[in-house]
Amino acid sequence: MRIIADLQIHSRFARATSKAITLANLEKWARVKGIDLLGTGDFQHPKWNVEIKTELREDEFGILRSKTGFPFLWQTEISLMFSQGGKRRAVHLLVFAPDGRTADKIVAYLGSKGRLDYDGRPIFGMSCKLAVKELKEIDERIEVIPAHAFTPWFGLYGSDSGFDSLAECFEEQAKHIHAIESGMSADPAMIWRLKEEINIVSFSDAHSFWPWRLGREATLFEMPELRYEYFTKAVRTGECIISTIETPPDYGKYHWDGHRNCGFSCNPAETKKLNGICPKCGKGLTIGVESRIDVIAKEKESFKPEGAKEFYRLLPLHELIALHLGTKVESPKTWRIYNPLIEHFGNEFKILLEAGKEELEKKSVQERLIELILLNREGKLKVKAGFDGEYGKVLDVVRQRDLPLNSVRNV
Repeated sequence: MRIIADLQIHSRFARATSKAITLANLEKWARVKGIDLLGTGDFQHPKWNVEIKTELREDEFGILRSKTGFPFLWQTEISLMFSQGGKRRAVHLLVFAPDGRTADKIVAYLGSKGRLDYDGRPIFGMSCKLAVKELKEIDERIEVIPAHAFTPWFGLYGSDSGFDSLAECFEEQAKHIHAIESGMSADPAMIWRLKEEINIVSFSDAHSFWPWRLGREATLFEMPELRYEYFTKAVRTGECIISTIETPPDYGKYHWDGHRNCGFSCNPAETKKLNGICPKCGKGLTIGVESRIDVIAKEKESFKPEGAKEFYRLLPLHELIALHLGTKVESPKTWRIYNPLIEHFGNEFKILLEAGKEELEKKSVQERLIELILLNREGKLKVKAGFDGEYGKVLDVVRQRDLPLNSVRNV
């Protein structure tokens, strides 16, 4: 069975998230998006943990089910801040549990390291290698995946506080790290250049349930049936991973180098000419993902390893409609086009990945929007790169002007 999974979710108890996040809303909009499996997010948070156990029931395969049968996986994210190699480090890790009993043990373990009630993504002062070692001692089936691995401040490979390799970060515990999560500012083609023996997954890091956030990045699995053991097999061997759905890396907030407050950004070549210094304020630029990969890469841009998984570069449908109309993604005008399309096609991914030109024309979709949908599917929409916390901007191929891809807060 094919499963589209988004396994990096946050609850409303995490910072900078929508306060309307509930398990019911996550399920509702996952179905609209076309997602088949969600992470629970933040299972260690006391209040969210109660809601998970009250509203979901675990089956014999470690999968949580809502009353309507929608599946969730035990998942959380932790923030580690520590010193290693004479440098301050900060890395976010996704943690997956095979069942509720193991999730409870993880909660107890994390509770022994610090408070769990102040944020859905708690901070702990321990190293990645120690966290992995002790989590694996709880249960070997626990899966740990570095999240948004290239963001400057909290990514495994981040330019500000990250490492140059898996081995440097995890040392002898690197044998337990089987996959990394690409994040919005990188894609597999960029990651291949590192020549790390690692599988690649992609998830949304959603801070709300809206379909321009939820599932904006996802992973396609092929499993005999939905079981936790098949998820770990996929992550550890790569055999059951079909592909990933990525936003164009330029769309991410940290693709290029720059200073948001100065309104300045540049590509890696220009950064080198500037010696990494902002020409407006004279301070060091925030170094983005493209520059960082250029520094630690072992291969040129064209490198593609044998057996590499294919992937999609897609923008959410709301973004395309908003671009077409010149409106915001949350505008009533955008919804008036979006809702009938979902009603006809069933979910958003069917439109983004499958709907043909003739089928779209039969639903009286305007020619310009059809063009944007097809260009999006082919990865041909040009994007002006995001930087230093600013989303990228897509080039309106018809009107020849820049429009912001996101006109709402990141919630």
